[in-house]
Amino acid sequence: MSDAPRLVVGPFNRVEGDLEVQLEIAAGQVASARVNAPLFRGFERMLEGRDPRDALTLTPRICGICSISQSTAAAQALAAVAGAGPTPQGAAMAALIHAVENVSDHLFHFTLFFMPDFTRPCYSGRPWYLHAVERFAAMTGAAGRGAVEARARLMHILGLMAGKWPHTLAIQPGGVTRTPGPRDKLRIETGLRQFRRYLEAELFGGRLEDFVALATPEALAGWGRGDVGLFLEIAADTGLADLGRGTGRYLSFGAYSLAGAHGFAPGLWRAGARAPVDPGAIVEDLSHAWMLGPGAHPYEGITEPDQTMRAEAYSWCKAPRLGGETVEVGALARQVVDGHPLARSLAGGGVLARVAARLLEIARTQILMERWAAEIRPEAAFMAAVELPKDGRGAGLAEAARGALGHWIRIEGGRIAAYQIIAPTTWNFSPRDAAGQPGPLEAALVGAPVGPGDESPVSVQHIVRSFDPCMVCTVH
Repeated sequence: MSDAPRLVVGPFNRVEGDLEVQLEIAAGQVASARVNAPLFRGFERMLEGRDPRDALTLTPRICGICSISQSTAAAQALAAVAGAGPTPQGAAMAALIHAVENVSDHLFHFTLFFMPDFTRPCYSGRPWYLHAVERFAAMTGAAGRGAVEARARLMHILGLMAGKWPHTLAIQPGGVTRTPGPRDKLRIETGLRQFRRYLEAELFGGRLEDFVALATPEALAGWGRGDVGLFLEIAADTGLADLGRGTGRYLSFGAYSLAGAHGFAPGLWRAGARAPVDPGAIVEDLSHAWMLGPGAHPYEGITEPDQTMRAEAYSWCKAPRLGGETVEVGALARQVVDGHPLARSLAGGGVLARVAARLLEIARTQILMERWAAEIRPEAAFMAAVELPKDGRGAGLAEAARGALGHWIRIEGGRIAAYQIIAPTTWNFSPRDAAGQPGPLEAALVGAPVGPGDESPVSVQHIVRSFDPCMVCTVH
C-alpha cells in the first residue's frame, strides 16, 4: 500500500469469525482496501488420512450457521467419486432441508445483522430513524423478535427430517436417512404455511408472488410495504444502490440439485450473458496468502501454512479465481444466473442489489419449498446404496446462503489423500492475486466515503455486511 492515510477497521461484530479491513484513504474516500482473515483453522488438513465418510461428520462442523451446506457439498463429492447419486425423492428432501437453512440464514442476516446498522446515532436526523429503531434496534427491535419466533417454527422441519441442527448426518450420498410419512408431510406443509404468513404479514407486507413479479428497480422502489418497504426507503435516502458496486461477474454452482435439474440454475454471468461454468478453470492463487505452494486447481491444491508470515501476504484466505478473474457469489449471483428479471436489472449493483436479491430469494425459495413439500411421496425410496471405491476423486458443488461452495476430494487406498474447500466468503473476501487484482470486497470498498476522524466508517460497515461474511468458513 502507498503512503496515503491508513485506517484499520475491525473486528466486525455480528460476523462469524475474525475480520480486519485495512483501508487507504484519499480525498475523503477509500482509495484501496486489503481484507484480512486473521484466523487459521485447517479443517482440510484434519481430513487427510481419514475414512472418506468422515467428511460427512467433520465438514458440517466447519460452521454452525451453514452446516447443512457443508453436508450437501460433502455428500455430493462422495457421490461423484462413486459415480452414483440420491434417489429423486431423496434429492428433493435434501433440497428442502438445505433450503430451510438458507432461508433462515437470509432472514437473520437481514433482520439481525444488516438492518441494525441503521439504528446508529449517525442516522438520528433521518425521517425513518425512529421507525428503524422500533423495528431493528439490537435486543429490543420488534422485527428481531418476530424473526426469531418465525425461524424457530420453520426449523421444526429440520427436527423432523434432519434429526438435529446444526451438524446433521441426514444428508448422505444416496439421499436422506429418514423417510417422511403422511403425518410428517402434513406437519412440513403446516410449518411452511405458518412461515409464509409471517413473511407476508411482517417482512414483505404483501403476497410473495407479487414481490417475485417485480421486474425493475423502479417497481422494487415502489414496493413500500412491510420491513422490506422500510429498507427500500432507507436505501433510497442513503444511496445504497451506488455504494459498493460490483464488477457484474457472477458465479453460481446451482442451488438445490434435483433429478436432472436445479432449483436455481448453475452458470457464469459475464459481460451481460450467461455461460456454463467450467470448474476446471478454478485456480487458488496463494501470492498474498500465508500459505505455501504454487497456485493450483483444488484437486491439486494443498493447505500448508507459511509460518514465516512473509511480508507480501496479509491474509489466511486463499484467492480463488475463475479463468483468471474474480467473481462475486451469493444470492445476487444466483438470481442473476437463474435469469430473474429484477436481479438482472440490478446486476453490477452494490449494497441495495445484494440485499434485495436476498429478499427476492427468500420469497422464491419459500415457493419452491412449498412445491417440494406438496410433492413428497412417502411410499417412494429416499435413499440409494452408494459404495465408495478405494481410489478416485470427485467434487461437490453446492450453494450456501452466501454463495458458491465447493468440496474437492481425492481418495487413495480407501483414505482421504487430499480435501480442498472453497467457501463463498473465500471468493468474495479473497486477497489480491499475483497480478495485483483485488478480491470482490476489496474492489467494492473503493470509493466508499470516509468522514474526517471516522474510525469505523458506516459506509464500510454497510458494504462488508452486504456480502454477509462468514470468516470461519473462509479459513475452514
